[in-house]
Amino acid sequence: MFALNFMRYAFEAGTIVAILCGAMGVFVAARRLPFMTHTLSEIGFSGASFGVWIGLSPLQGMMIFTILSALAADRLGLGDNHNETSDAVISTVSAFFMGLGVLFLSLSSQNSSYATSILFGSIVGISQENVTQIVIVSLIVLLSLGLIYRRLKFDSFDATGAEIEHVSSHWITLIFLVMVALSVSVAAQIVGALLIFVLLTLPSASAQPFCRSVSSLILLSIVLALIGTWGGLYLGYLTNLPVTFFIATIETVFYLIAAVYRKTITA
Repeated sequence: MFALNFMRYAFEAGTIVAILCGAMGVFVAARRLPFMTHTLSEIGFSGASFGVWIGLSPLQGMMIFTILSALAADRLGLGDNHNETSDAVISTVSAFFMGLGVLFLSLSSQNSSYATSILFGSIVGISQENVTQIVIVSLIVLLSLGLIYRRLKFDSFDATGAEIEHVSSHWITLIFLVMVALSVSVAAQIVGALLIFVLLTLPSASAQPFCRSVSSLILLSIVLALIGTWGGLYLGYLTNLPVTFFIATIETVFYLIAAVYRKTITA
């Protein structure tokens, strides 16, 4: 299997993205941002289409659109304030950018299979150049996470501790939104823009019932993301069926097991 270049590239990119999403997903869940994450992925679809239209790579287009959207969300207070109005604004923005993505694809004369690759992922179709870009972006986000980890942990899990440590919630939220934007951009290369929940939220949600500390939660979330990604790639190689389907199925099974366990211990 590893004698094939495309499978080796897929495992290299999938591994670093799984580690990134496993770690970031813990804080996405704690800060109640799954809906925002999904919206960023749909905006990323528009960005990828725009990038293709003007001659950039889909990843570069995605990063431009998602980062600008993250900055806009921070200005509008959508990153830390959830209510019916903000949900309506996010839904409207999401629908508009999906339509914009279709327009850009039409203008770039790309066929429907290219749109499918952006929406549902095409990990076995990535090149060595794509892998290099994904690794660099992922390492930047992981390094940033390490630098702000203590403050982010207080701001996400312990409001009293954040106040004692004089943590600036605004700056932490802004930096975190940009990190989420970059994470969405690289994760979409694996599972596609529409299935971003698969790696950014399901592993961390599945890990929650089994962990009692943030560090253990991050570790187990990364392990589950890695198992899903590696298992999906291997099963996709054996069956020639879509890798994304297997990754989504494995992560869903993990979530169902966690849900049954949570119900058992609380009964």
